[in-house]
Amino acid sequence: MLRRLRRPALLLLPAMLLASLTACGSDNGSSSSTYEGLDAVTITGDFGKVPTVDWKGEMTTGDVGVKTLVKGDGVAVKTGDKILTNIWIGNGYTQQKTFTTYDDKPQVLTVDDKLSKPFVEAFANQTIGSRVAITASASDLFGDAGNPQLQIANKDTVLVILDLMEVYTAPKPVDVGKGKLPGLILKKGEPTGLDFKGLPRPKANGDLLRSIVKVGKGKTVTSSMTVTANYLGQVYGAKKPFDESYSKKPVPFALTGVVQGWTLGLSGVKVGSRVLLEIPPDLGYGSQAQTNIPADSTLYFVIDIISAK
Repeated sequence: MLRRLRRPALLLLPAMLLASLTACGSDNGSSSSTYEGLDAVTITGDFGKVPTVDWKGEMTTGDVGVKTLVKGDGVAVKTGDKILTNIWIGNGYTQQKTFTTYDDKPQVLTVDDKLSKPFVEAFANQTIGSRVAITASASDLFGDAGNPQLQIANKDTVLVILDLMEVYTAPKPVDVGKGKLPGLILKKGEPTGLDFKGLPRPKANGDLLRSIVKVGKGKTVTSSMTVTANYLGQVYGAKKPFDESYSKKPVPFALTGVVQGWTLGLSGVKVGSRVLLEIPPDLGYGSQAQTNIPADSTLYFVIDIISAK
């Protein structure tokens, strides 16, 4: 199904439609004292490394607060930029960390109005190398439901610390001969699986590899298009695909709504082409396991582009 190809939503996008927790915070706050905004915490630690947050008591907040803790000397952040960002989130009521990227890798956040207003304010007039703190209500950050996934109720307060690491530049696909990618197992001319015999195990930090097996004669695909395609996806060494459409019917999808390896790998290819892709984990699902796709998997696809608009 097409939904399996969709990139997991960032935890920071606004107004997530999830059932709310209780209307007030939970009962495990570590102190009965209350402080406004950043007065509730002491934040220490070097830029780019996990911050140390010492809570003095429960955080209260009225308006959204944004403070630059470290001013970076990198380039200015502009609207539309994709920023590789380390994120730390804490619940101001329970005084507990609820999310961090410092243990894994930064997330790419696009500076536009799809982010909730506090994040937009945090990126305004900033430079790469900066550490920024946000204090806000859960509803201002995440919408009326709060964020149950992060154990943040809709009436809790939230502390967010952002390290703006670098401007992210999407990698370009590396075009290779089809011998560098799996062979096709065909039945009546249609792919039914991928043959990994003789193909070395992929590197976790490998390139996005592309082989255009058949060059089409149609229009050139761009990243903003909706493409209709037949496809088959399989992980290295698997005995069968995790998903395919050849036995069903072609699927339309927006290239803005699938894993980044598809968006980058199909851009610039002509309609009517057959394409083989090797997608490294950071351009696929990363550390988030999917149905029949283990965490940190390299994804392999054969894709027939039927139309694009």
